[in-house]
Amino acid sequence: MDGPEPENADGRRPGPRVDPLTGATTWIVPGRQSRPHLPDASCPFCPGGLEAAGPYDVLAFPNRWPPLPEGRAEIVLYTSDHDASFADLSPQQAHRVVDLWADRSAALGADPAVAYVLVFENRGPEVGATIAHPHGQIYAFESVPPTAAVELEGDRTAGGLGEGAPGDRLVASAPGGWRAWVPAAAVWPYELVLAPGPRVPDLPSLDDEGRDGLGRLLVDVVGRLDRLFAAPMPFMLWFHQRPFDGGDWPSAHLHAHITPLLRSPGVARYVAAAELGSGVWFNPVDPTDAAERLRRA
Repeated sequence: MDGPEPENADGRRPGPRVDPLTGATTWIVPGRQSRPHLPDASCPFCPGGLEAAGPYDVLAFPNRWPPLPEGRAEIVLYTSDHDASFADLSPQQAHRVVDLWADRSAALGADPAVAYVLVFENRGPEVGATIAHPHGQIYAFESVPPTAAVELEGDRTAGGLGEGAPGDRLVASAPGGWRAWVPAAAVWPYELVLAPGPRVPDLPSLDDEGRDGLGRLLVDVVGRLDRLFAAPMPFMLWFHQRPFDGGDWPSAHLHAHITPLLRSPGVARYVAAAELGSGVWFNPVDPTDAAERLRRA
C-alpha cells in the first residue's frame, strides 16, 4: 500500500486519530487484518520465498501490510537461516544487521516527511510475531512518538544512561563502551537497557567499533535471556535514537530497550487493569536479583 487507504462509504477513513481524553494517538489500520498469521506452508523470508528471491546475508524491504503510509514501514531480515536467533549470529553477521539498521534509519530519515525512525523487534508468538524467521521491523513516523519524546525532554538520558548508572544491575558489556543493565525501576522482570557509554545520538552515527559492540552485546544478552529459563525468551525490543527532523536534540543518546515477557519458566508477566488504569507498575522481581540471574545465565 503506497498511501492512505480510500475513505469508506460511511465516511470513516483509516489513519491517525487522537483520543480526546488522553491526547494519545492511535493509527486505525483495518487493512492489516488481512495479513497472514503464522503461515505453515512456506516461509516468505527464507531464500526462494515470497520476499527473498535468492540468497542473502541481511535484507530489508517494504512491509506488504504497512501500518504507516508511503512505504514508511519495513521488514529487516537478520539471516537466511530460518531456525536461528540473534544469539546464534556470528559477530560479523550481527555487525551486518547493525549496519543495515543504520543504513535504513538514515535513508528513511532523509525523507522530509519523516521525523522519527523506530527500529524494533517482536520475538515469539506470545508477543504477536506472525513469522518465526529471525527478523525485525522499522517504522518511520511523521512526528516524534510520545514515549521517545518524554525521554528527550529535559535531558532525562543524562541520568538514565550516563556513566555509572547500572551499578550492581549491570549484566554485560561490549566494545565501544556498550553496556546492558536492568533498569532500577524496571516494569518487566528481566527488562534490559543497552547503551554506549559515550553519547552517540543515533544508529547512523555509530562508528565501526560501536556497531561491532552493539552487535556483540545483542548476541550476548539474547543468549542470556534464552538460557535463563532454558527456552527461547519471547521479548519486545526497540531503539530510541535522535529524531530525523533536522533539530539539534543535544540530549539524544542512542539506546535499546528489551522487555522479556516471562517472569518465570512458562509464566508470563501480564500487564493488568490496575497498571493500565493507573499508569503505576508492579514488578514481582527485584531488578538487582534479575541482573544477578542474567549474569549467571
